Amino acid sequence: MLDIAFAKPALPDSGALVLPIHEGAKPAGLWQQADAATGGAIARALAVAEFTGGKGKTCTILAPGAGLTRVLAVGLGKEDETTQTVLENAGGAIAAALGREAVVAVAADALKPGQAAEIALGAVLRSYRFDRYRTKQKPADKPKLTGLTVLTDHPKRAETAFEPLKGVAAGVFLTRDLVSEPPNVLTPAEMADRCTKLTDLGLTVEVLGPAEMAKLGFGALLGVAQGSVNEARMVVMHWNGAKKSTEKPVCFVGKGVTFDTGGISIKPAGGMEDMKWDMAGAGAVVGLMAALAGRKAKVNAIGLVGLVENMPSGSAQRPGDVVVSYSGQTIEVINTDAEGRLVLADVLWYAQEKYDPRFMVDLATLTGAIIVGLGHEYGGLFANNDQLADRLAKAGDAIGEKLWRMPLHDAFDKQIDSAIADMKNIGGRPGGSITAAQFIQRFVNKKPWAHLDIAGMAWSGKDAPTVPKGATGYGVRMLDRLVADHYED
Repeated sequence: MLDIAFAKPALPDSGALVLPIHEGAKPAGLWQQADAATGGAIARALAVAEFTGGKGKTCTILAPGAGLTRVLAVGLGKEDETTQTVLENAGGAIAAALGREAVVAVAADALKPGQAAEIALGAVLRSYRFDRYRTKQKPADKPKLTGLTVLTDHPKRAETAFEPLKGVAAGVFLTRDLVSEPPNVLTPAEMADRCTKLTDLGLTVEVLGPAEMAKLGFGALLGVAQGSVNEARMVVMHWNGAKKSTEKPVCFVGKGVTFDTGGISIKPAGGMEDMKWDMAGAGAVVGLMAALAGRKAKVNAIGLVGLVENMPSGSAQRPGDVVVSYSGQTIEVINTDAEGRLVLADVLWYAQEKYDPRFMVDLATLTGAIIVGLGHEYGGLFANNDQLADRLAKAGDAIGEKLWRMPLHDAFDKQIDSAIADMKNIGGRPGGSITAAQFIQRFVNKKPWAHLDIAGMAWSGKDAPTVPKGATGYGVRMLDRLVADHYED
């Protein structure tokens, strides 16, 4: 992770200098000093580039003088519209533009300490790279940037503001790492082992294997896993940070299909490699629990992840099979590629029965239908509780992880009625993401619940301001914000 230091304002005599500038602002402080030290080179360059500090705009000035390698001006837009997202995106622009610089200082003396911390967070998030399996990178392809010094009038206050943000960033990075791993490495057992390492942060972690789940009656989850040589796991992570140990926990559940071939209902070969990230919902829950522990959140929280691999084999689940879920409800499996909802069914029922949480939120890369409906701009939000849905949507808006609420209705629920069992696991093409959510709702017993279908959000094919191409870590920051805003002591 990018190393962040906060220091009193002082004009550096080497490396790169970043000037975050509000729209229409006049030179002052370090900006004014840097311009004077470079003989007015900065003012001339900004004038020629017609840079006025507009939101999202940047201007790079190479070798301006005074020993500086370059100056990067980053626009923050209008001062009264400087949101957290604007500041984080500015930080992301810094990391993206100055990756080849070894020494970078950010002149944040015109900003509040918390705003300086938010710029630092954006730079950290954008600096993420997954290079574990690269062995022949050219030096020119490797970033030199390993840290930023943020210059502020109140470095201690900025550092204090940044400390919990650093814990959240670590959770995001953990999720991105898990989602990026190849499926021959990240099996259910391996992912469970990585979860156990979170005890170093103060989490309590329990791992259930196939025998324990079979004894409990997890017929839906184990049915998905039965075609693979990589056995299933369920992991339960506890963070007990509330002042009252008896306070009911908040609960997060993740779908963790570490690789999804579709099973006997096998997927087309083209693009199947992407199905390594069919565990992104579980990855987000693991990252969230790490984030809550990392920033010492004052809440009791439980994260549960059902981990399976969906493979075709002689022992694989067949279309037409009927399984008995942990709830006792029976499910006719029409399509073995609609497996994530089977995993969630058992884990959600277990979560509410054992822990009686205040609410449950599940995350899953569940349906391609949600991508057809919402593209890669919004995650799908389904909920049986308006307050929870509203809080989730606002938390997502606040940090740039958008959600769009989708309907739940009895008319859709009827599509999953089965002729021979309590229900079937698909309801046909019409409203595919909705019927999937209706299926899951049958396992929540009217407990306040939300289902986030993140199939379009877990992986990005292009760079975004604070998210480099690849695994996004979507969901970690949104749910952390939900907890911070509404459920801490």
